[in-house]
Amino acid sequence: MSGRIVRQSKFRNVFAQVAKPEQCYSNTKLTATGWDSNFLAANSKYFAMLWKATGGGVFAVFRHDKACKLGEVPLVSVHKSAVLDLDFSPFNEQLVASCSEDCNVCITQVPEEGLTANITEPVQVLRGHKRKVGTVNFHPSANNVLATSSSDYTIKLWDIEKGDELFSVGGHTDIVQSCSWNKDGSLIASACRDKKLRVFDPRKQECVGEVQCHQGVKGLRCCWMTDKDKIVTTGFTKTIEREFSIWDPRNLATALAHQTLDTQSGVVMPFYDPDTSILYLAGKGDGNIRFYEIVDDKPFFYYISQHSSSAPQRGMCMLPKRAMNVSACEVARLLKAENNRVEPISFIVPRKSELYQDDLYPDAISTIPAMTADEWKEGKNADPDRSYSMAPGFVAAVHPADFHPVLKEEPKAEKPKTEKELKDEIEELKKRVAYLETEIEKRDNQIKQLQGGAQ
Repeated sequence: MSGRIVRQSKFRNVFAQVAKPEQCYSNTKLTATGWDSNFLAANSKYFAMLWKATGGGVFAVFRHDKACKLGEVPLVSVHKSAVLDLDFSPFNEQLVASCSEDCNVCITQVPEEGLTANITEPVQVLRGHKRKVGTVNFHPSANNVLATSSSDYTIKLWDIEKGDELFSVGGHTDIVQSCSWNKDGSLIASACRDKKLRVFDPRKQECVGEVQCHQGVKGLRCCWMTDKDKIVTTGFTKTIEREFSIWDPRNLATALAHQTLDTQSGVVMPFYDPDTSILYLAGKGDGNIRFYEIVDDKPFFYYISQHSSSAPQRGMCMLPKRAMNVSACEVARLLKAENNRVEPISFIVPRKSELYQDDLYPDAISTIPAMTADEWKEGKNADPDRSYSMAPGFVAAVHPADFHPVLKEEPKAEKPKTEKELKDEIEELKKRVAYLETEIEKRDNQIKQLQGGAQ
């Protein structure tokens, strides 16, 4: 008789199931940019991907229910340079934020039916960063609040409706490679190329904790595991081994847990499902997705399994829980981007019964904001609204968050002066200098005369 004790968990047998070919998107053209982002973003209706193009930066938006072999694709072309990152608003599924090498952040409104024609004008443009913008992250519970990070070493917080910069956070010494909000959006974590994990209070514009999280020089990522209030970081050792660590944001002195993964060279992209406490780690440039169950006490994580594929992933994103197929006991879905294909991968808990498994599906995060941007700016905190029932037959009220953008005028660029204009300006300045020198000489003579008369 075996003395082995089997750990009790409803998720220890989770397995990955790849979508059938007819449920995939083929003939896609993933960007060739060297910037190290996920290249994909998704909500329950659409997904967006960075598209390969010459000249300006573009991205494409597709509906989940219209998988097909693609031909000519309408594109969103609202940037002058390469697009680097994307994120959908959690409260208005028609809004997608994009950032670019042109230093701007654009908010684009997607038509209900999806893209049927090219979009060349955004509904809002956020200007303020001095160098290219690398990440965009919407606030989890406050409507219209967006965090962006840039190569100018700052994280800026925006009210995207008013187009106003709310706060600007410094403290980095190199490029920010990843950002992640905590559960109520009171704190934000960043992973920087200087090998440090930092935790900021964005409204106080101060760093409340930092630690050197990985020794390797290659890309870092961070992800806030919101139900556990812990942060996972992925990176490399000095010997270029991939690894991940788990941190308590209240005490960053020492990692709670650490695990070396392998010697592959691609960045590890972390995705976390707070409803099941499962962490998914997808390696760029390989076809592996490892998944772990996160627990409250030591050892803080348990390895579940690994999905392997001969086709490497270049980018990936996770869908919100509202998009899950509950009849198949699907608890998570990732979209995997290859060079010319996007493939859905479902993670399923095997159950014999075909009835709705309510223990797998707590009420999900809805599209109802818990507070306004002004309330968050003034100091209010609130957890995301969880009024979306996953039970079959539930119909959510469709009230997309209002969005009435206040457009800001673009600063007018000064027209370059001609050679003649510059020469004339120099001559005028020379005359001005000569006049001022003469006036100074007159004043000096007057002072000398006054001093002589006084003696």
